[in-house]
Amino acid sequence: MNPDESVTPPEPQALAPLGSVAAPGPAAEPRTPAASRNLLWLTSLVALVALTMSGLLWQKLATIQEHLARQSADAGAHAIEARALARQAQELARDTAARQAVADTRLGEVALQRTQLEELMQTLSRSRDENLVIDIESAVRLAQQQAQLTGSVEPLLAALRTADQRIARAAQPRLARLRAAIGRDIDRIKATSVTDMPGLLARLDELVRQADDLPVANAVPLGGVPRPRKVEPAEALPQWWQRAMTLLRDEARNLVRVSRIEQPEAALLAPEQSFFLRENLKLKLLNARLGLLARQTESARADLAAASASLNRYFDPAARKTQVAAGLLQQVQAQMKAVELPRVDETLAALSTASAGR
Repeated sequence: MNPDESVTPPEPQALAPLGSVAAPGPAAEPRTPAASRNLLWLTSLVALVALTMSGLLWQKLATIQEHLARQSADAGAHAIEARALARQAQELARDTAARQAVADTRLGEVALQRTQLEELMQTLSRSRDENLVIDIESAVRLAQQQAQLTGSVEPLLAALRTADQRIARAAQPRLARLRAAIGRDIDRIKATSVTDMPGLLARLDELVRQADDLPVANAVPLGGVPRPRKVEPAEALPQWWQRAMTLLRDEARNLVRVSRIEQPEAALLAPEQSFFLRENLKLKLLNARLGLLARQTESARADLAAASASLNRYFDPAARKTQVAAGLLQQVQAQMKAVELPRVDETLAALSTASAGR
């Protein structure tokens, strides 16, 4: 067989449709060598093109695979980095959550401490205000007792002024009502007319001191009353005889004394009973003094009236000391008034309200 000659493949025959019987045709015509050669070259060209295309496709596929491998490697690296970042983020989140929990705990502790501190400050402030209110109430009640004992409003005014100054220094709004009540009580006390009790007591003490020096109505004078006598010539009687006659005449006059006494019981009073008379007068004056201190005005007036009657009945009304004592006793009776001391009920009510915390 010649190598230059190529074997011509048989031409494909048309397939008969299924179910049909091929009709007998004429016999196939034999091909020429040139046509066979062209067909071989064509087939080789197609195979070369197909091989080239396959190589190109393979190269492109290799490039694509390399690109995909590179992308896959990058994606893996990114995934690893993302997992690391996610792990770091989780750790950071846990750390942040722990720190947040610690911060919340500390914030709660700080809030609790702040609340406790505010409560402590309020307690201290309330305790200070309560102590101030208690001190003021004690001072006002003590001053009221002193005013009742002495009959003067000065202790009460001094206590109220001191309380007003202490409240002003405290500068607490919740004590504003208390200060207003104290101011109203001060104005009311100033406008009230009160008996000068210290002055009355001083006058009664002066009367008690003068009682020992008051002369009784039937007291005998220590010396005779000198009377003017007629001057006789010196040559008529001797000088010693004149002195003797004068002394004898004065003694005779002192033996008998004539006077007018309106109260006969004063004349019947024995000289040794004058001591008890003065002591009785002093007891009446002292009882009147105690009645004034005890605010028993009617009892004091009765004692003063009894002392005045005893003074006018048993003591010499013409004596200077008796007249001074009678005038002083009349002044005491005129100045004594049954005026009740003003009370500070409004201040005490405000103190009770402040103590209750309202």
